[in-house]
Amino acid sequence: MPMYKVRPFHGAGGVVLAEQLPACMYRLPNLHRRPSPAVSPPPQVGARERREEVDPSLQALESRQEEILKRLYELKSAVDGLSKMIQTPDADFDVTNIIQTDECSPLAANGADLDLMLGKDYGALKDIVINANPSLPPLSLLVLHSLLCERYKVLSAVHTHSSVKSVPENLLKCFGEQTKKQPRHEYQLGFTLIWKDVPKPQMKFSIQTMCPIEGEGNIARFLFSLFGQKYNAVTSTLVDSWVDTAIFQLKEGSSKEKGAVLRSMNAALGKTSWLVGNELTVADIVAWCALQQTGSANAAPANVQKWMKACENLAPFSSVMKLLK
Repeated sequence: MPMYKVRPFHGAGGVVLAEQLPACMYRLPNLHRRPSPAVSPPPQVGARERREEVDPSLQALESRQEEILKRLYELKSAVDGLSKMIQTPDADFDVTNIIQTDECSPLAANGADLDLMLGKDYGALKDIVINANPSLPPLSLLVLHSLLCERYKVLSAVHTHSSVKSVPENLLKCFGEQTKKQPRHEYQLGFTLIWKDVPKPQMKFSIQTMCPIEGEGNIARFLFSLFGQKYNAVTSTLVDSWVDTAIFQLKEGSSKEKGAVLRSMNAALGKTSWLVGNELTVADIVAWCALQQTGSANAAPANVQKWMKACENLAPFSSVMKLLK
């Protein structure tokens, strides 16, 4: 017995029994058929009526876009006004007061937390490895090393790469003799200097989480940040500007550029004891070392000469002076 019966479509002799065979899966009304006269055509919708039928979400999006464009226009007007004020000679302002009120801890304060600044490494010694060319030693990094030794327990080491044939004796002993030999885990920071044939100084730290840092100025910024000093935006910008000026103009620039930098330094040091404010910054370290390496110290103006003597009265600078003799 069959489960169900289906009416046959074809009878004897090929006669079609079904009135209409299906030609598709399902039927839809014919959209192209002319409407019957009984059905009246829909009324024409005007442009105004079409605007009234716009989706509310689209209207909200247009309103939001108009609000954003309005705010952008206001911001552009404010920036244009500031740029005109700064470009006007009469609108120059003195940032000395801002710098002097900047809150920063002096270098003689207690040591900052290295774990907070460099990340905790489960008690392992944090190693800083610097490659430098002995033909042009990075004096600023040596000054910063001495300052770091005053703040932290630093494990110092100097090595010579096979790419360098010979290194002067004073550079091999630039870190002095480490009199106290302690276990490695008792130090807070490892500082290794490798004399190598490289075009510019390179520093490697935390190889897993950061890229190598190149350039004496960039490395000096990183090392100085380990002292944990905090500056406002104006002071930070001025410090970075002086560091770049010392590296690219005072150290590597033409004689005309060096003269312009010395005049700017003389004007700045006429207002404050150091290049930026009343505290030693990395700008002073890099600029002093650049003057020593370029031989421009003797031709420096009066304020610059006074500032250089103030630097040399500090132990880290005086130790580097021995390397220049």
